[in-house]
Amino acid sequence: MHELQWAPITLAAGLRALDLVGILAFAMSGALLGVRKRFDLFGVLVLGCVTAVGGGAIRDTLTGQTPPVFLRDETYLWAALLGAALAFGFGERLARFERTLNVFDTVGLALFAASGALGAINFGLGPLGVIFAGMLSGVGGGIIRDLIANEVPEVMYRREQLYATAAAAGAFTVWALHPHVTPFQAQFGGAAVVAALRWVSRHGWVRLPVRRLPDS
Repeated sequence: MHELQWAPITLAAGLRALDLVGILAFAMSGALLGVRKRFDLFGVLVLGCVTAVGGGAIRDTLTGQTPPVFLRDETYLWAALLGAALAFGFGERLARFERTLNVFDTVGLALFAASGALGAINFGLGPLGVIFAGMLSGVGGGIIRDLIANEVPEVMYRREQLYATAAAAGAFTVWALHPHVTPFQAQFGGAAVVAALRWVSRHGWVRLPVRRLPDS
């Protein structure tokens, strides 16, 4: 009896922990870009928070879950502020290492794409809706981040490092695994697929084709 009561609590705690790790990672990724752009403290905090919660906010709005979860549970917002503050405080050291930024970005993308897909499944969306919601959860914050920082969104041109495609593949993995495993295992599996695709694409083993038109 105690085991039956303990398992759901453990599962919910595990999923929440993964979400918070994703929030922290994405906030640090966005804030580091702000540090590189020489934003002040307020600008870095805003950029970090927008990166962390932007994709989830768009997903929640599209699926009718308003207000977004980060407003209903401010723990997520505090985690975003913490990640952004850490990046501001240690940004000078972290910004020297491009791999650091890529690691934070990959962790956030993987966890958010997977959790977004799981949320879409729980909302009753079909496979395409799950993939779209998971992808948007992963890349939405990064798109807003790049627009605020006056950058072309990376998802539009970085074919040498799979980004939105990796998020979509991770979301599909969650959808495929969900009927057969626990939600935590499905989310972990989807996140692992995103991270793996990012890793192989970063080493040049997989990349998307680009259509080139002849010069006029």
